[in-house]
Amino acid sequence: METRPFVPWKMVNDFMVDVFEKYGVPRKDAEICADVLLESDRRGIESHGCNRFKPIYLDRIKNGTLLPVTKIDIVKETPTTVVMDANNGMGMVASHRMMEMLIEKAKKYGMAGGTIFNSTHYGIAGYWTTMAEKAGMIGISGTNARPSVAPTWGVEPMMGTNPLTFTMPTDEDFPFNFDCATSTIQNGKIEFYERSGKPTPAGLVVNRQGETMTDSGKILKDMRAGQAALCPLGGLGEATGGYKGYGFTTVVEILSAALAGGPYMKALNGKDENGKTQMYRLGHFFFVINPEFFMGLETFKKTAGGICRDLRASAKAPGAERIYTAGEKEHLAWLDRKDKGVPVGEAIQKEFIALRDEFKLPYKFPFEK
Repeated sequence: METRPFVPWKMVNDFMVDVFEKYGVPRKDAEICADVLLESDRRGIESHGCNRFKPIYLDRIKNGTLLPVTKIDIVKETPTTVVMDANNGMGMVASHRMMEMLIEKAKKYGMAGGTIFNSTHYGIAGYWTTMAEKAGMIGISGTNARPSVAPTWGVEPMMGTNPLTFTMPTDEDFPFNFDCATSTIQNGKIEFYERSGKPTPAGLVVNRQGETMTDSGKILKDMRAGQAALCPLGGLGEATGGYKGYGFTTVVEILSAALAGGPYMKALNGKDENGKTQMYRLGHFFFVINPEFFMGLETFKKTAGGICRDLRASAKAPGAERIYTAGEKEHLAWLDRKDKGVPVGEAIQKEFIALRDEFKLPYKFPFEK
């Protein structure tokens, strides 16, 4: 049962927009960024929502590794492709512009793809693929990230958590939305465990000796020092399929960097050769497919929905309550939270109050006595 206090969606949205603006983000851009973060919380993906507002975005603007004003340059464009330079600005702003362009191209030509380089964290990948789904299309996206995942049989962090995400329209109340990292766990989840005072489950992170780690705070510290690494999907070795996750992680790394000619792996760790902080220069890729250029949107939605329904109706394991399809739990989280607001833990409460007081903003949060 949820014990954290809820804050109305509009209040959190307006507050985040105001704070982003105080940090130099133009208001229109701030509105995009706040919506991306809150979409994570709407879907119950708390590792990428309010939990990351200050440490991933505000702190990086403050330390100079994220520019608040996003200068977007179109480096190359054809009727069906775009290559974009985000110039180390807000990854969410550049990605929003990219998806708007690709959706228009796919309406006309059936398919479109784009890449962004010199970018920064772009929030949940599912936000961008859902933009395509809302336009009646299929969305595919992925991004590289600072190195934190070891290759199969390795213990050194080499690649990012590198999500590979698909969203497809269905004839149901929610789309098929497969949005997850290609590692066993993502950094944001460990950050969430650490802020909640919880251990990280065993078997997801290894140290340089190949031993599993569970102390969330130590994991984050050791990962920053390059002394710990996340495992790829499937875990260590090949017996449980770790090589499959390793392969998918590599696919995302290649598509995120090679299509745009951007940096990759160790070049994305946010440090220069002298250990000084520098820009992250991440890469993202996006593809949009228009079903109308195949057998039509309605046919696609009916078939996709039928596949999902058949899966949920299949035989369940003893003791299992139900079978889910990708995107269903996120839909249920939204139904549960849409009238309640955003659940805000103690650590985030303190951040909100400090930011409110720093900028003398006119907010009185429900969790304040």
